Amino acid sequence: MKEEEIESMRKVFNNLKKKIEPLSESPKIQALQKRVIDIRKDAIENNNELIAIAKESFKDNGIDCFYANDEMEAREILLDLINEEIESSNIDKNEVFIAKSKSNTLREINVSEFLEKHGMNIVETDLGDRILQLKKEDNNPVHPTGPASHLTLQDIANIVNESMDLDLNSVPREIMEAVREDVLKLLEKSYIGISGSNSIAAEDGAILMLHNEGNISIVQNKKLHIIVAGLDKLVPSLEDSVSIAKLETAYATGKPLTSYMNIVAGPSKTADIEKKLLKNMYGAEKVAVILLDNGRKEAIDECLWCIGCGNCIVSCPVYNIVGNEFGYSSYLGGRGVAMSKYLKDNKVSVGSGLYMCTLCGMCTENCPVLTPTYEIIESLRNTAQKEGLSREPHKKIRDNIKDKGSPY
Repeated sequence: MKEEEIESMRKVFNNLKKKIEPLSESPKIQALQKRVIDIRKDAIENNNELIAIAKESFKDNGIDCFYANDEMEAREILLDLINEEIESSNIDKNEVFIAKSKSNTLREINVSEFLEKHGMNIVETDLGDRILQLKKEDNNPVHPTGPASHLTLQDIANIVNESMDLDLNSVPREIMEAVREDVLKLLEKSYIGISGSNSIAAEDGAILMLHNEGNISIVQNKKLHIIVAGLDKLVPSLEDSVSIAKLETAYATGKPLTSYMNIVAGPSKTADIEKKLLKNMYGAEKVAVILLDNGRKEAIDECLWCIGCGNCIVSCPVYNIVGNEFGYSSYLGGRGVAMSKYLKDNKVSVGSGLYMCTLCGMCTENCPVLTPTYEIIESLRNTAQKEGLSREPHKKIRDNIKDKGSPY
């Protein structure tokens, strides 16, 4: 990231802190926090049981459920589902447009690049993600709910003008309306929507998704709606999912609720004619869920408590200096470094910033579920060192002490 981008990101983060801190100190949010901590711990401890329950619940609700051991399997399942829809709907293979919502899990499996290689057009429906998509290069997100927080208004105007051949002023509403019009026009050609999930209620067979823009409502109403979600998103009940959603919103945006909290528990249907069930009204005719392992089964429980708010990076001194260089894919900061060990391996974890962390503990102090990220990183460093994955300057100091009795 450029220095001016990091400075812009810091300003956004400072404003965000001013909203989050007073809300997080309210008795209502603190009571919610205690409840969610218990929900997340219990859910991760009983993950295998919840997977089995979710599969049955999805089946009862008419949702197709698939299990992917790794990202390659997830992509292949996704591609098969899309190709089936292309064939059944007689879609021109040169005119396949996919409506996509913001999702860390979809970034994790590189879904956009994969589908684009198969000749498909991915349309990001979240404004921040769409701006990054139009930027084309050096376009990784910097925050879970504000992916383009490092870009100034002028930066964004330049990106939109150049990519869409426009001459907009640096006026937020003008930019928003231009991008919205372009996205909606492209989505007129789309039969397929793909999204992630904020939480999955296993007992109810229901997927919960949060958004402010209304874009997920568009995505989920395509003929085929595919949801890709990590195993760690599973919790027992819909009440648990809503509790997590409310706490995530508070710590991600400084607001008590998002504009939209969508729950999908099956394909579109109606029973308004003599109470006879008829499928395929306005929404999706088919809903499919891909439950993704991709190393989560091997991860320690504490790594999976995260609810995805991003408050850890807002307060992280390292992230505020180097930006998204510290982290892996869209899993940003220390938690992303920790997860990269399980999503990939120790070598990737080192490359993601394993030795950047100061172990100050600010991430845990500001985490709504108290994830001990700095402790996890310290433990992973020990493992990495045993594999010979120390940094070169550290090796030199070690060898000097060994050979000379001094680090110099």
